[in-house]
Amino acid sequence: MAFTKRNIIYGCIAVLVIAIIAVVYFSYDPAQNSYFPKCPFYVLTGYKCPGCGSQRAIHALLNGNVISAFTENMLLVLAIPYILLGVVLDIKKFHGLRIQRLRKTLYGQKAILAVLIIIIGFWILRNVF
Repeated sequence: MAFTKRNIIYGCIAVLVIAIIAVVYFSYDPAQNSYFPKCPFYVLTGYKCPGCGSQRAIHALLNGNVISAFTENMLLVLAIPYILLGVVLDIKKFHGLRIQRLRKTLYGQKAILAVLIIIIGFWILRNVF
């Protein structure tokens, strides 16, 4: 894979933006500061969406509190390794047959449907219990 100057610049900008966001979420607790955005779905309905608690979970993870993060948004904590693997597979562009099969299994059409079902199930269950 050839890296163009544009790709390198975009990559550096993305890393810089992610680093700035990580510092903000590390330093400031979204539960204690009103300048973090509130969930519009929760504000309008009083029900938690699948993403509710994600900001607090990210803050907890960045501060090393996995249990608190898991309490805030279990789905986010469990999804992070899955998302990171997808990013690595996408960036590296592995060509091995086993890797291609793994990628198709974990990120193909059936996997997308499974992830959708998991998200909807989590959404329903977190509002029932």
